[in-house]
Amino acid sequence: MKAIGRSEASVMNRSELTRRLVGRLQHEEAVIGGIGHTHFDLWAAGQRPQNFYMLGSMGLAAPIALGVAMAQPQRRVFALEGDGSLLMQLGALGTIAGVAPKNLTVIVWDNGCYQITGSQPTMTSSHVDLVAIARACGLTCSTWAQDEAHFDALVGAALHSTKPMFIGVRTGNEPPAGVTERDANKIRNRFMEALSLDSATT
Repeated sequence: MKAIGRSEASVMNRSELTRRLVGRLQHEEAVIGGIGHTHFDLWAAGQRPQNFYMLGSMGLAAPIALGVAMAQPQRRVFALEGDGSLLMQLGALGTIAGVAPKNLTVIVWDNGCYQITGSQPTMTSSHVDLVAIARACGLTCSTWAQDEAHFDALVGAALHSTKPMFIGVRTGNEPPAGVTERDANKIRNRFMEALSLDSATT
């Protein structure tokens, strides 16, 4: 996989790419959506029972996705996270690299700000490159998505990868496409039932 630098990455629409990702999922893949606009867009893309929508806990999308990937190695798992949330849990990247689950892909939507709380800038707006950090942590299959077509190709590769992948996506500050139903018990129970009762295949 050719690595694309951050300066080569186009700024894309988070909601549109979320829809493109969900549209590729045909084998009950699990998707863990981080807090705020990340899971709002995941909800708007279609309420799949294999989606988990994080309510109020920053930085836990990747760790939870790692747990699911380890528990169900036959299932492809995607973690969708914002740059601000991932900055709070950078240690998770080293853990993922050490465990090396071939069925896990982390996608970070990087708009350089904490959009939901007032668009305060994150460190990625100036000097932090999350893909470079992921590679330094040992995630060798890490790259920025250059454009929409490249993103689609990376998702296709993730569905068949034999190594964990990390995809960085530069996004704008468009509002989310919807708002998640904030019923934590319902979200948890539906997700747990989907993962325990359906027959996931790769």
